[in-house]
Amino acid sequence: MSATVSSAQPREGWVYQLDGLAAFQGDASLDDGGEFSANRAFLRATALYNLEEGTSVGLSTSFGRFDYNFSEAENQPWEDIRDIRFSVPVRFRVGNNATVFVSPQVRWDYQSGASTSDGRTYGVFAGVAWKLNERLTIGPAFGAFSRLEDSDAEVFPALLVDWDINDRWNLNTGSGIGATQGPGLTLSYALSEEMSLSLAARSERIRFRLDGDGLAPDGVGEDKSIPVVLAFGYAPNPGVSLNVFAGAELDGRLTLDDRNGNELSRQEYDTAPLVGFAFRLRF
Repeated sequence: MSATVSSAQPREGWVYQLDGLAAFQGDASLDDGGEFSANRAFLRATALYNLEEGTSVGLSTSFGRFDYNFSEAENQPWEDIRDIRFSVPVRFRVGNNATVFVSPQVRWDYQSGASTSDGRTYGVFAGVAWKLNERLTIGPAFGAFSRLEDSDAEVFPALLVDWDINDRWNLNTGSGIGATQGPGLTLSYALSEEMSLSLAARSERIRFRLDGDGLAPDGVGEDKSIPVVLAFGYAPNPGVSLNVFAGAELDGRLTLDDRNGNELSRQEYDTAPLVGFAFRLRF
């Protein structure tokens, strides 16, 4: 479920949504030698039942793949990573101006060949937002998720905001398809009713179970970065949205842990080019 706050009232009854994303990260140099690139693809299906006065409950499921390509075999910690998610997004009104969001989630992140159950984590993203006026809705949120090979939960704060600065400019938060942390931040400009430009940034961090071979058998890998992208959006009608984007992944880092959670290596990687496209269908 997107964490975007919106003051628009959806139609009552069932609403279905299909999201897709394909992205390519270009070559980035690694501290320990060589380069790597990555292809990423996600597909998400969501069914929401909207009740009266802004209340909704639904089910969302997604499947993603991260295909990593390393130039040096001796510095190739992993290759094909799978990402499967289920969530139950719930939204309801409190009083006249507040809306509460709760989304329990279960995820499986694992390398092809590893046990799916060994890559399972779970948690919740929740928040509350107040409609201060016709242009601004804002409020606090948090995420709490279990971690692979760690008994302590990962807890992070977030901010929910939807601010129509004027008739063309908007600042908002949203999880986005394939997002691995809380909401990012997007500044968008409406070129027309159908077209827009936007600048988005977010923190990404994915941890996944590795297979029984390779540099860390049954260990855990992590890819952390801050993608910043400029996107062009085209929405010919309320049910269709298409986006193409280009940007860079900043402050990238790959970490490799053994099966007991001990860190084996940590590699920074250079700023990497990032391009891709996304779509959304509502019906």
